[in-house]
Amino acid sequence: MAHNLEIKNGQASMFYVGQPPWHHLGTQLERPAIAKEAIEAAKLNWQVTKAPLYVHINGSPTQVHNKYGVVRKDLCDTKAPPILGIVGEQYTPLQNSEAFDFFDPIVGKDAAVYHTAGVLGHGERIWILAKLPADIRVIGDDIVNKYLLLSNSHDGLSAVQVKFTPIRVVCQNTLTMALSQGPTIRIVHTKDMKQRLKQAEQLLGIVHTHYRDIEADFAAMTRVQVDGERLKEYLSQVFPDPKDPDNQKALKRLRDDRSLAEYFFDRGKGTDIKGVRGTLWAAYNGVAELIDHRVVGFSETRRLGSIWFGDGYLTKARAYKVAKEKMRAWQN
Repeated sequence: MAHNLEIKNGQASMFYVGQPPWHHLGTQLERPAIAKEAIEAAKLNWQVTKAPLYVHINGSPTQVHNKYGVVRKDLCDTKAPPILGIVGEQYTPLQNSEAFDFFDPIVGKDAAVYHTAGVLGHGERIWILAKLPADIRVIGDDIVNKYLLLSNSHDGLSAVQVKFTPIRVVCQNTLTMALSQGPTIRIVHTKDMKQRLKQAEQLLGIVHTHYRDIEADFAAMTRVQVDGERLKEYLSQVFPDPKDPDNQKALKRLRDDRSLAEYFFDRGKGTDIKGVRGTLWAAYNGVAELIDHRVVGFSETRRLGSIWFGDGYLTKARAYKVAKEKMRAWQN
């Protein structure tokens, strides 16, 4: 299973605190990191710059109007430095250290701790994950940790994002909130970006409000019983039929997804906790466990990126949204 972490001089550009991640790569820190430690340990101590792009016309280089390549300064002296993205005049890079500067007041003020950080690809995207204090106890010993995830891109395609990322302790599932619920703060790379980051910091009081809502939703899911028919109804909306009914590959993938999610609903990690088995909470976690831990198939070449930012994230967001809809319908 590929992880898409940057490997430089034989070492992964990532740090973590506590248990090793599934790929067993990165630098382990024995205690929570301050920003400077985190940047060093995750090998994020580099900057990017915008370099003019040129094309050769009749053997003569001509600069491309209003187009720049984003490159890492530490790789500019190499023979062929990778271009992380192609951007326009208005694009303003946010350096890795500046992203951490934004997170520092949040970590210090709320007693959160840097939990992990790293580099995907050649540096197209970097992330910082901070663990927030006070856990969510859904039912019995079923506990969910609260995290805040900041991602910054250098590819010109993605905004700076801050999102709430609860993670179920028993199986390390990322329990993604639905996009429609406003879990993500997005800030595009423009000249006023740093000012907007400061404004976003003031808005992060919504973190606590959203986590209170999440806690109430998770607990309510344990009170909704799901039989075979309800499970099929739920999974048919989480994994909808393909647009092309003759696409045999898509149909097989759909059948596999629904079948495996049904398996994890009944036999996934944590289903043996009293009050979990046979509930909407188990159904929602069955989808999350399928996406986070399946061995083959789901964006396997870019697993971490998929879970947090790509197809996996969108599927889990849909699973949460559908679960809330069914919760209201089935409680009546």
